Amino acid sequence: MEATARMVDGRKGGGLVRWLAAWLGLVAGWLVAADTAAHAAGYRTANFIVEAPTEALARKIGDAAEQYRDTLAVEWTGSPLPRWSRPCPITAQVAPNLGAGGATSFVFDRGEVFNWTMTIQGSEERILDSVLPHEITHTIFASHFRRPLPRWADEGACTTVEHPVERARQHRLLLEFLTTGRGIAFPEMFAMKEYPADVLPLYSQGYSLARYLIERGGRHKYVSFVTDGLASENWSASLDKHYGVTSVAQMQHVWLDWVKQGCPAPPASLAAAAPAPAAAWSATTRGQSPDSRPASPAAAATAPVTTSAARSSIYAQARQSGQAASAVR
Repeated sequence: MEATARMVDGRKGGGLVRWLAAWLGLVAGWLVAADTAAHAAGYRTANFIVEAPTEALARKIGDAAEQYRDTLAVEWTGSPLPRWSRPCPITAQVAPNLGAGGATSFVFDRGEVFNWTMTIQGSEERILDSVLPHEITHTIFASHFRRPLPRWADEGACTTVEHPVERARQHRLLLEFLTTGRGIAFPEMFAMKEYPADVLPLYSQGYSLARYLIERGGRHKYVSFVTDGLASENWSASLDKHYGVTSVAQMQHVWLDWVKQGCPAPPASLAAAAPAPAAAWSATTRGQSPDSRPASPAAAATAPVTTSAARSSIYAQARQSGQAASAVR
């Protein structure tokens, strides 16, 4: 199996112009990081090496990263991740008015994942409550699945662990996209393995669908659904097995009705359905490939897979719009 490099995008928001501005701000932040690296403070944990403007911030970010890595792995897969053979470097640019964003890169090769790198930026608050858990979730999925996920399933699930204010903003953007003809038909969305040119609707729509599914069975069930869909490449069958929805097309109709109704909470019987306790969960979650395993020539020649985020601040205003359209394009 050839090595696959992956870059996963984190949260984005506020419209194309706002996204471009945020992306330019992110790039500028990285340039500043490179210019001031000699003045950054460092902090090392079992799985991360953090560079931040101060030692206190580096410690906060490193400790939070370890906590998210442990607790979110259990919440998604039922098991904590083993220690990676090599720590993931995190470069953090932290400033009160800096747009929130991040990028995480890694390489898949013959069922292993390695060469982690993470860059994050934003205010301290946004980094700790949204950017960091989002990016850590990407590493958990990479370690668990050992292969690229459909973009909507990856980004959508990662957005569900962000701060409620960020999730609410994604919902407002979703309504805007659905009422302006920018929605993505589910057969097209489920088949996407790369980011589309109009990427912002993918984030909002992916988040909304992931939220809908997780509310109806929990995170373990969502992971099982994605596992079966990846194995069979038959997403309709996986939807039917795990959620009783017979096809991707039917899932689109069910989801649109839910959005038009205001995204009501599921019936109590569904909401009460809890995933198996962590102790009983049998899914296998592996850590990074061991140091003794050499990278293949393909891996060495392939740029890392990266999940990049160019995200505007949660305070960026998104245009409010009315009810969702009855169909996506």
